[in-house]
Amino acid sequence: MYIDGQTQFSEAQAITTTAVGTNVIDLSQDRSIGNGEPLAVVFSVDVAADQGTGDEDYTFDVEYASNAAQSTARQLIGRRIFESGTPTAPAQDANLLIPGFRFVIPIPPTALSESEAFIGIRYVTAGTTPTITMTAFLTLMSMIDANISYPDGYAIQ
Repeated sequence: MYIDGQTQFSEAQAITTTAVGTNVIDLSQDRSIGNGEPLAVVFSVDVAADQGTGDEDYTFDVEYASNAAQSTARQLIGRRIFESGTPTAPAQDANLLIPGFRFVIPIPPTALSESEAFIGIRYVTAGTTPTITMTAFLTLMSMIDANISYPDGYAIQ
């Protein structure tokens, strides 16, 4: 899979507290996106999520904002939640957040009236010692590799 540096939100970004991605995409003005060919943000775990005390939670947001700091006129586009312990719906188990795990947040088609000039991501953490390292990028849905690798059941000697 090819990753364009201009559409990468994070590259091996260490997350220990709520933070935005190290890069945002400047659309130069309010623009509707996701119309035409579907888009998505792919998140990949580089270093596993810490669950040492069992209360660490991790939320991954894709959002519009009117400034590069993602601090004004924020609008949520998509979200995935992972919780330690016993997750409550709609959250998934934080045990999934191991190196190599990937997940996708689709970008729904938006109208110009509901858009802003910047698109970015936000990592929201909770709990005693949340830490995780992530890479995230925007891509076309058709470019996402759907192949899954499984361990083989044999040894070569």
